[in-house]
Amino acid sequence: MMIFFLALVLLCAGAYAFLNGFRDASASVALAVRTRALTPTVAVLLASLFNFIGAGLSAALTLAVSQAWLSLPQGTNGLTILLAGLLSAILWGLYMWWRGIPASSTHSLVGGLAGAGVASVAVGGNPVTGVDASLLSQVVLPLLVSPVIAYVGSYLLVWPASWAARYTPPNVVNTRSRRAQAIAAGAVAFGHGLQDGQRTSAVVILALLAAGLTDGGSMPMWVALLTAIMLSAGTLAGGWRISYTIGYRLTRIDPLRGFVAQMYTAVMLLVGAIGLHWPVSTTNTVTAATLGAGANQSFPDTNRRLVIRILAFWVLTPVATAAAAFVLQLALSPVAGL
Repeated sequence: MMIFFLALVLLCAGAYAFLNGFRDASASVALAVRTRALTPTVAVLLASLFNFIGAGLSAALTLAVSQAWLSLPQGTNGLTILLAGLLSAILWGLYMWWRGIPASSTHSLVGGLAGAGVASVAVGGNPVTGVDASLLSQVVLPLLVSPVIAYVGSYLLVWPASWAARYTPPNVVNTRSRRAQAIAAGAVAFGHGLQDGQRTSAVVILALLAAGLTDGGSMPMWVALLTAIMLSAGTLAGGWRISYTIGYRLTRIDPLRGFVAQMYTAVMLLVGAIGLHWPVSTTNTVTAATLGAGANQSFPDTNRRLVIRILAFWVLTPVATAAAAFVLQLALSPVAGL
């Protein structure tokens, strides 16, 4: 039974990584496609390549994440918690993609693990330790802080960028901004691979720990490779519903502001992953930075109804996945012998 649940967790972890790339990574190049800095085909190939590189390099950071993230019960109890959390995150991710709403995969996963942990205790199983600190550091703080930093920083950076280009003909500004934006899009995809690759690999490490197949002191190369391949494959599949929302429905944006938004997003992702070891949602950051850069112009054209809807779903994400994982864990408990 242990091996069966471990296989299911690994399968769902791969599906979660695929869906992560499918939903989030194409959003990293949405602005580059919107401003015609890149064609859709080239943008997807670029995002897939840099996601693969970023996810592969994230292996060096994964052990620290898995050790400081959560502590799961040993045996099938821990594996069913992971399975319920992953399934709820996958289902919510598919629903968000269908609605075309950009929402964080990390928030959905942490919310799902929290709900599954509560259900485990409710049926007499062991609790998930560290979930309170994880919810605070990986859901509440990023949900409140990182979009605000992205919006304000992107809004303010438009001024020096516009001032530097004040004597340059508009067509030259647009051409140069598109070239720079292509580089920034690759940097955002690389940052996404670093950030989200850690989370998927950490889930696999936690599963191996629960099954007693590792002591958590080393990082198997196949784990990083699995994450990188599935993220890249999901990116190649191209979930353009969310990209269309960010690039075309949120606000009007030109190449200069598109470059500012993507450059600032890339900086936040890289600093969060490498410098601060802080989880930063690519989707939330890209969305907020796009809104900030788009708001700083003479005639902003922001879709406020859509923004309110997105904000509502951001708040709802951890709640909905926690509730779904709670139900799934209750259903899995008899099978796991709880």
